[in-house]
Amino acid sequence: MNHPYEKLFTPFHIGSMEVKNRIVMSPMGTNSANPDGRISIDEIDYYEERAKGGAGMIILGAQFLTEDLAQGVLEGIVEKDYVVPLLTDLVDSVQQYGTKIIAQLSCGTGRNALPDRFGKPPVSASAIPAVYNPEVLCHPLTVEEIQTILDQFTDSAARLKRAGFDGIEIHAHAGYLIDQFMSEVWNKREDEYGGTTEKRMRFAVEIVQAIRKAIGPTMPILFRIAMDHRFEGGRTVEESLEILQILERAGVDAIDIDAGSYEKIDYIFPPAYLGDACMEYICEPARKAVQIPILNSGSHTPESAVRLIESGVADFVMFGRALIADPELPNKLRYNMREDIRPCIRCNEECIGRIIERNTKISCAVNIQAANEKRFAILPAQTPKKVVVVGGGPSGLEAARVAALKGHEVTLYEKEATIGGQVTSAATPEFKGQLRALIDWYERQLSQLHVNVQVNYEVKPDDTALETADHIFIGAGAVPITPPIPGIDGEHVIEAIEAHLHKERVLGENIVITGGGLTGCDLGLELAMEGKKVTIVEMRPEAGQDVMYINKAALMPMLESYGVTILAGHKVLSFEESGLHAEKSDGSKVYIQADTIINAFGMKKNTTIAELIRNRYSHKTNLIGDCVKIGKVGTAVRSGFYAANAI
Repeated sequence: MNHPYEKLFTPFHIGSMEVKNRIVMSPMGTNSANPDGRISIDEIDYYEERAKGGAGMIILGAQFLTEDLAQGVLEGIVEKDYVVPLLTDLVDSVQQYGTKIIAQLSCGTGRNALPDRFGKPPVSASAIPAVYNPEVLCHPLTVEEIQTILDQFTDSAARLKRAGFDGIEIHAHAGYLIDQFMSEVWNKREDEYGGTTEKRMRFAVEIVQAIRKAIGPTMPILFRIAMDHRFEGGRTVEESLEILQILERAGVDAIDIDAGSYEKIDYIFPPAYLGDACMEYICEPARKAVQIPILNSGSHTPESAVRLIESGVADFVMFGRALIADPELPNKLRYNMREDIRPCIRCNEECIGRIIERNTKISCAVNIQAANEKRFAILPAQTPKKVVVVGGGPSGLEAARVAALKGHEVTLYEKEATIGGQVTSAATPEFKGQLRALIDWYERQLSQLHVNVQVNYEVKPDDTALETADHIFIGAGAVPITPPIPGIDGEHVIEAIEAHLHKERVLGENIVITGGGLTGCDLGLELAMEGKKVTIVEMRPEAGQDVMYINKAALMPMLESYGVTILAGHKVLSFEESGLHAEKSDGSKVYIQADTIINAFGMKKNTTIAELIRNRYSHKTNLIGDCVKIGKVGTAVRSGFYAANAI
């Protein structure tokens, strides 16, 4: 090998276990297990695909000790012997590719638990407020209850060893139950499990010992810890260094380190706003503190991964959502196919968002096959057809890609000069580089699949291409909402898409954005980062109501840090040459000065051309994407995938 990613493909040891390369799949719950605690066949397929894709090691999402500690989440429960056969199938499926597989064991989330369906308070180190209902005090575990949990660790670890796992990781991450014992901010105990750092670490050390008793001296034990809680009163990097040394002395074979907590949840699931490699800063101090191998996660790119390994401050680089988006990422890097990696756009919508908001299993905005590898397999069509795709937004691009993979002859028409649709404008901020990469990826894939892409071409209902096509997919997208507000057609009033794509139209220093949804907030941050003085006017009680709450946890502080003023509860009454009139929620009127006003009132379906074509060719036309229902990138991609994979 002689290419930029060579360093990622050198083997390395954790204890006596050799891992074939430095790429590790981060532990992430899939929420796909069966109610009895057995993992699902879909989950086996999901991990097998990532092993086949070349990952050196895979760490499962948390497997819980007992049903009670799992508190209703659909993850594996290692309490009964009947879970072993499916876990063995999982291990065999992964190990056949030379990939090591680590089971992550958890005794639960403690104070972070969702409200118990039986009305019991969460358990914790101390009687501290529960996260989801601070009026409820947690039940502090007694010494006898702690011993029961330790016995359960031994019991579960023995099952995992019988299933054939290569190692076990202790889930002590980001303020979960073990971390609540380790951290002074949550541990108020006055017995042998509280007080000094050594005493607060007693529970964690005894867990290491309990697992070691079950698995013997050679099977590796990893320990996952957030070294920096990133909130006032939480544990700092400096305070974590002594903890790492205690763990090393206790016999832990490697540490899996990052940052965050439920108080700073955006660092647990880093959105695009936090940038690349947002948690590598903890590696250098950790390296100085311990000699055991270090694993690091946090929105790494292939380039940041190489940099980290070359620096010597970490031994393994962890990819989480990036491997959900493209399970073949390691192999593509190995064979120097960097541009063929489908990028994770860090939207959190279809992975953790799908789990939390819909209580269903994991998926991916850009990889609809994630956790449905067999069900959504793209199989060759028995009879190739002529397929026409109208619209080069994400739904049209995905429909064209999937149809071509199935062997159909595909032509895509886009009326603009470039493909991408609304994503092209949304991708202009520096922090949305992954969106730009997604459009570049689609352009490359369609070229490789010999899709005939026609830009600057506005399809008419009487086009011959439509008449000769066997299937027509219309992804005409959406158009801006333009409410009938006096002065909205003024020269200094422009639409958000135009502001993204034509910065020369954004004149002056004082910029007012009307509409505080995701579009308005992202645009406001982009302009503020460029030095503009930005005010966002939002009619609803607060801005960002359509922003996924984890992403919002990063976005709103960034808007504040860049000096963006948010005027919520303000209804726009009229636009004037030097600003706008608005009405506050209390009925009072205000005038807001502006050099340029940018409207971000939202989008509506663009159905004009779609209906004309469907009326003419109803038997072979499918509408996809925003011209069916306004959504986000993930919903558009899913719409295109479904339509094309069905033919």
